[in-house]
Amino acid sequence: GPGILTRTLLNAGVRVVALESNSAFLPNLQSLENSLDGQLKVIYGDFFRLDPLVTGTVKPPAVCSDELFETVGVRAVPWSEGVPVKIFGILPQRKERSILWRLLFALYECSSIYRYGRVELNIFISEKEYKVLTAKPGDVRAYQALTVLWQVGCEIQLLHMEPWSSFVTNLKSRGLAVPKSRWLPNDHLCLVRLTPRQSLFTGGLKRTNSATFVFMVKQCLAKPRSRLTDRLNSWSLDSGGKLLRALEIPKNAETRSLYPEDYRRLFEALQNSSVFTEIWFHDEVLESIKNIHL
Repeated sequence: GPGILTRTLLNAGVRVVALESNSAFLPNLQSLENSLDGQLKVIYGDFFRLDPLVTGTVKPPAVCSDELFETVGVRAVPWSEGVPVKIFGILPQRKERSILWRLLFALYECSSIYRYGRVELNIFISEKEYKVLTAKPGDVRAYQALTVLWQVGCEIQLLHMEPWSSFVTNLKSRGLAVPKSRWLPNDHLCLVRLTPRQSLFTGGLKRTNSATFVFMVKQCLAKPRSRLTDRLNSWSLDSGGKLLRALEIPKNAETRSLYPEDYRRLFEALQNSSVFTEIWFHDEVLESIKNIHL
């Protein structure tokens, strides 16, 4: 990016580790690093190419999270403790949605950066994706599986909205344009704080079954106008109506009408169902894990 976040953090007196993916910019950054008496550390790398799914040696600017965190002195802490490190960045627009999904899978798996605890992300994302992350049930255009899973997993806080015009010069220099959005407003970049919930892995949701939860939500919202009872019946759950009554969910409820916490309650109830653990659903989960980062 244009260095806005780095300059702001340095001016605030924060110790900064800057990942720079363009080797042409490294000399000037390294010169700045040498003048700041330890406040800035510069590493050749790309945070959004963290932990690539490759075999063998990882070639820069791709980087492995364990090597990166060891280099900067970040140690893993229990999930119940505070935030071990805060990450700031601007999501590349062309890969924005896929990066949000990849980070989400890492969160629920406690893999990559989340092996170190509840890592806080402070990232600029497009306004349209911010609207998706914070959508409410029933919103036809914005309420999606991505919405439910991020809201269950993290506290989402809007820190700042900046017009695209502030970034347009830098975007043009990189051959990019302001992304278009047909259905959702997209006039700004939004600085959003994503802090993993301390209570995420409590109750029936655990690291070991979180992939099943992710898959369940994706399946339910693949057709957001479908009735939840129809989805439960497709999983061979003859007692779906009884389950919904116990959860005080209307039997004719559409999948897009459930709140994120309702999906969590539904999942936990299903985990306590002996029928659920024996149906084909789990085979589908295992198959989906093969493509979990796509």
